Amino acid sequence: MTISVPNNPINQELDRSALRSRRLRHRDLALGVATPIALLLLWQLASSTNLIDAKIFTPPSTIFSTAITLVKNGVLTHDLGITSLRLIVGFVTGGALGIVVGIVLGIFRTLRAAFSPLFAALYAVPQIAVLPLLLVIFGIGETPKILTVAAVSFFVLEINAMAGVRSIDPQLLEAGRAYGAKGRRLFWHVLIPGSLPSVFTGLRVAAALALVVVTATEFVAANSGLGYLVWNSWQLFEPNQMYVGLITIALVGVVLTGIIELIARKVMPWSRRSSHD
Repeated sequence: MTISVPNNPINQELDRSALRSRRLRHRDLALGVATPIALLLLWQLASSTNLIDAKIFTPPSTIFSTAITLVKNGVLTHDLGITSLRLIVGFVTGGALGIVVGIVLGIFRTLRAAFSPLFAALYAVPQIAVLPLLLVIFGIGETPKILTVAAVSFFVLEINAMAGVRSIDPQLLEAGRAYGAKGRRLFWHVLIPGSLPSVFTGLRVAAALALVVVTATEFVAANSGLGYLVWNSWQLFEPNQMYVGLITIALVGVVLTGIIELIARKVMPWSRRSSHD
C-alpha cells in the first residue's frame, strides 16, 4: 500500500524560488544578447538608408569584413596580443602589490597614518600624465607603458583593500577571537574573507581604468597595439579600421571583467544573491 505524503511547503517555496531565479537568469542573458544585436541592426539600417553618414558611421557589415581582413593579414591579432600583454603584466603586478599594501595599511594604523595621505595625493595625479616622465627615465619601450598600467591598478586596489579591511564588522572580529582565531588564523579566516568583496570591486574598477590607460599610452607612445591601431586609423581617416579597434578594446574589457566575475563567484560563494525585479 502506497501512502501519499504531501510536499513540504518550505520545499515547494524553495523550488518556486529556484525556478524563478533560473527564469530571471535566462531572461537577463537573452536581453544582454538581444540588445546589442538590435542596436547593430538599427545601425546597419540607418547606414543603408543614408539616415547617417556611412563614411563616418561605417556599417557593421563593413566593419565585420574589415575585421576579417585584419585578422587574416595578422594586424589585429598582433595588436591584440601586444595590448593584452601590456595590460595583463601591468594589471597583475600593480594589482597584487596594491592588495598587499592595502591590507597592511588597513591592519596597522601607524602605517596607514604615515602613507595614506601620500598615496591619496599620488592617486589624484592622472597616471597618463606621468607617462612623459617615465619615457624620460626608461626610454621608449614597454616599461613605461606597463608601469603606467601598474600604477593605476596599484592605487585602486590599495584603496579598496584598505577600505575592505577597515569596514569589517568589529563584532565579526570579536566572534573570530571568541572561537580562538588569532594571528594568522584571524588574518586568513576573518580579515581576508571580510575584505574580499571590496577587493573584487576594486579589481573591476582597476580593470576598466587599466584598459583605458594602456589604450591612451598606445595613442601617444607606441607603434603597435589596439590603441595605436585606433589612433593611426583616425590619422589616415580609415573609420572602418578605427571601429574594429574600438570594438576589440570593448571586447577585451568584457572578457577581463567576466574573468574577474567568475573568480569572484568561485572565491566568494557566500556572496551570491538572487536577482529581483
